[in-house]
Amino acid sequence: MNEYHILNLGAGVQSTALYLLSREPDAKFRFDLAVFADTGEEPTAVYRHLDYLRALGAPDIWVRAAGKLGDDLVNGRNSTGQRFASIPAFTKGPDGKVGIVRRQCTKEYKIDVCERAIRRELLGLKPRQRIPKGVILHQYFGISTDEAARAERAKKRFEGVKHTVPHWPLIEMGWSRKDCLAYLKDKLPHEVPKSSCVFCPYRTNQAWLTLKQTDSDGWKRAVEVDRALRDKGSVVTRGFRQELFVHRSCVPLDVIDFTKLWPNTIDPLTTGECQGMCGL
Repeated sequence: MNEYHILNLGAGVQSTALYLLSREPDAKFRFDLAVFADTGEEPTAVYRHLDYLRALGAPDIWVRAAGKLGDDLVNGRNSTGQRFASIPAFTKGPDGKVGIVRRQCTKEYKIDVCERAIRRELLGLKPRQRIPKGVILHQYFGISTDEAARAERAKKRFEGVKHTVPHWPLIEMGWSRKDCLAYLKDKLPHEVPKSSCVFCPYRTNQAWLTLKQTDSDGWKRAVEVDRALRDKGSVVTRGFRQELFVHRSCVPLDVIDFTKLWPNTIDPLTTGECQGMCGL
């Protein structure tokens, strides 16, 4: 039987903790590799942090991508320029109620990317070729006790899948995000940044303000994509009667004064980090 142990690395706090824990001399789990699914839209600090982890040498980190998400929202994902994977943008109906668009980006730019890397590169399979009998894939996810509900939702994706065994080491260890932060405090020369696309609508007002103040390139990109969501020439606007926004106020991002919104109550909708699976 061939068994492989793979970390779905989002390069956020929890998955970074898992990565470093696997390097400990007395580690209870070790990875053959880690896969980082890159949307091409992470904050600058995340890419710097990822470079640091890769420089450690082992376990090996594969960085794979399906394209650049923001560009694909404007131009489409295929040669016809018709297809795109929607982000959970906000929209306001005629009655003034705020709604949210169905999220497809997680599956196409995160989950599918990891699965493709495992099937085609690790196992050497062709498209639609079945995983051979005797092959067991152990996939590890950086979800902590304070996000246990995400793990329960994720488990459903693996129901009936014989060749893949999901693992949630942090939950099994009883670790919360705070425990991960405490562990990382003396392990790294820098603070682990939050992992998510710079224009991800699942972001608090504090996070928007931090992005604006600390990452000028990331902020400019977020404003660019926010505007593109309402550009009639963008593929993402087709089929929508209402305008789309990355901020839940349904106001253009570049006109919002976040200092007047600071601090704000944390909305459960905007919490959590990508962990390589965006919302699992």
